[in-house]
Amino acid sequence: MHFLSDSLETYIAQHSQDEPELLRELTRETHLKVLQPRMLTGHLQGRVLSVLSKIIAPNTILEIGTYTGYSALCLAEGLRAQGTLHTIDVNEELYALQRRFFNKSGFGDQIVQHTGNALDIVPHLDGQLDLVFIDAEKRDYKGYLEVVLPKVRPGGVILSDNVLWSGKVVEPLNKKDRATRELLEYNRYLKSHPKLDTVLLPVRDGLTLSRVK
Repeated sequence: MHFLSDSLETYIAQHSQDEPELLRELTRETHLKVLQPRMLTGHLQGRVLSVLSKIIAPNTILEIGTYTGYSALCLAEGLRAQGTLHTIDVNEELYALQRRFFNKSGFGDQIVQHTGNALDIVPHLDGQLDLVFIDAEKRDYKGYLEVVLPKVRPGGVILSDNVLWSGKVVEPLNKKDRATRELLEYNRYLKSHPKLDTVLLPVRDGLTLSRVK
């Protein structure tokens, strides 16, 4: 979902850091070979993720929802030299594509892939998390938050994607639309959570930044 005019989006992209060639290559291959290429993070949001990661300089990143690996590669740009990025996806068919681009990036040894349900995998991850990016099944966002929050260090950051849900969050709710209903509840939950400082940013389809107190 794009909330700005095409001309403004073009201007913003032109005055942001250029998209790395490897990510342009991944975008092309995703559009050619993978279903639902609109799920890609894309140039502008990718640069936002990259800069945030570089500011935080995380030792450990967790991503829930890998898709073809675009956002993971952006987040990895801020990893410390000995840092690790764990990325989880339910689609095992994308594993080889992800790995090929991870290895080409120079971050291959730092990125650990997990296949399965994040709600089952996250509780078994060791150590503290510095940065979390949630971009998977929208109906499970609250569940993801609850399993990651105890593992995020004070001062750590949790990013939640697609929180504006193509604008559906401000439209009359269809009672059968469970995903929108869950996102509405999730957005309220983030704002009122006593352990989080939260701001919702109108980046692409909505990106919420929550700092753990």
